[in-house]
Amino acid sequence: MNSLAIDYVSPLPPVRSGIADYSHDLLPHLDRLCDLRLIHLPGQPVDDAIRQRYPVVSADRLGEDGRLPFYQMGNNHYHGEVWRLASRVPGVMTLHDLVLHHFLIERTVKHGDFAAYRRQLALDHGWIGDAAALPMRWPGGSGSAAQFALPAHRSLLLGQRGVLTHSAWAASMLRQEMPDLRLRSVAMGIPLPKPWDAEAGHDFRRRRGIPTECPLLGSFGFQTPIKRTEVVIRALASPALSQAHLMVAGEVSPTLRLEEVAASSGVEERVHFLGFLPFDDFEAAIGACDLCLNLRYPSAGETSASLLRILAVGKPAVVSDYAQSADLPAAGVLRIPVGEGELEALVQRLQELLADGEALARMGCQARQHIAEHHRPAAAAAAMLEACESWRHAAPPPFTDVEPPPPTTLTCRQLSGELEVRGGAAPWAEGERRSLEILLHNRSPARWLAAERAAGGVALEVCLRAGERVEDHWLPLPRDLEPGAMHPFHLKLRRPTGPAKLRIAPHVLGQEGFAVRGGPVWEAEI
Repeated sequence: MNSLAIDYVSPLPPVRSGIADYSHDLLPHLDRLCDLRLIHLPGQPVDDAIRQRYPVVSADRLGEDGRLPFYQMGNNHYHGEVWRLASRVPGVMTLHDLVLHHFLIERTVKHGDFAAYRRQLALDHGWIGDAAALPMRWPGGSGSAAQFALPAHRSLLLGQRGVLTHSAWAASMLRQEMPDLRLRSVAMGIPLPKPWDAEAGHDFRRRRGIPTECPLLGSFGFQTPIKRTEVVIRALASPALSQAHLMVAGEVSPTLRLEEVAASSGVEERVHFLGFLPFDDFEAAIGACDLCLNLRYPSAGETSASLLRILAVGKPAVVSDYAQSADLPAAGVLRIPVGEGELEALVQRLQELLADGEALARMGCQARQHIAEHHRPAAAAAAMLEACESWRHAAPPPFTDVEPPPPTTLTCRQLSGELEVRGGAAPWAEGERRSLEILLHNRSPARWLAAERAAGGVALEVCLRAGERVEDHWLPLPRDLEPGAMHPFHLKLRRPTGPAKLRIAPHVLGQEGFAVRGGPVWEAEI
């Protein structure tokens, strides 16, 4: 493998980018295994220490003498030059974010070039992309649903010799969309820091004016609406979490008003905004927390380096039960459902965990062990270079026009179907426990998307109401349901005392119930 010559193309420190930090950790391991040099992206600085350790050349020398470009592509403006180079010179690309629509807006519409935005969406998504582009002509633009549903990456990826992802879930999504794509999934390499010293965590709190005796939650990285930090702040207003504090470590998007949310919720004294943290302070901040949060909905399909660093320090994390979280270790993370009931579930699980120090410590140890076993940077570098070696002489796959996909729950306004409930017939004896089988039939022309998919995923709500008491269950659709198909759900329920009503209805996560689109609802007095 020593003969493999790599031109590494990525934002690099001191650029304030998670991918720049990721590259800093990966480069030493790549350097041991190949002939490595770095491409200087125009307009971006490069640390002197990096220049002294590795050869750095200008972008106009990319690929010379048969060197293989190795691109690191993300979903923000730091990757404009990466995109331009990758569009011109085929190479191997690590796709850090499945969705590149926001990056497309950043490099076109934000600069007044609507025509380029429309052309790119039409190229990547056919007539649907062309139609979806039109609202961006007017103030307010298109909604976030279209931006997450149309990833705007097809032409870029099909122009490469091969593509790497950091999660099996992301690879499966790309494989469905582009079967001809050369594709591998390689776990993100994360260095394992020394075990964290509790006293050092207390020292960090004291320096930042955070009480040392209170339960402390942490949210890390650039704060955008999909991080759900607003939901976490509102959760602090619950009496169950009246002693808990929240530390927000990372820059906050201008679109958010988190300080206003904290003030209106009456918790501003318990929310600490630290802004961007240098890398050393970042690990110290993680160590100062009792429990960390990494909620994401909707998702751009990214593997969160900040989350993996949290687990590496030995801290457990709370995540959204959605999309790429399926790749995370069950022992080190706690999953919270998305959609209705998110806030209530978050409050309940945070209260339970913060009250059980032994469980937190156990989860933290298991999380750290998972990183040690499955995310070693040396192993990641070797797997990446093995893929690069096998694809180095390959030509990009053929690019064909986009075939219009069938309508889905994301776009279709007619979601007719049937619900058949076996085992739910009245009367139930008070206290009787039954096993229900719920058969969901798709009678609409649309594909009903699995709950783990991006916007448009489906889950079944089972609501048991007895007086003021409400028991809510959310059953995610585990696979896409084609027109005419059926999926069975199974649930055990105990009938409460007094008059009780059972209601079952499918929902489009993050949107509305099927009922407003002509969908099925099953209700019965039991």
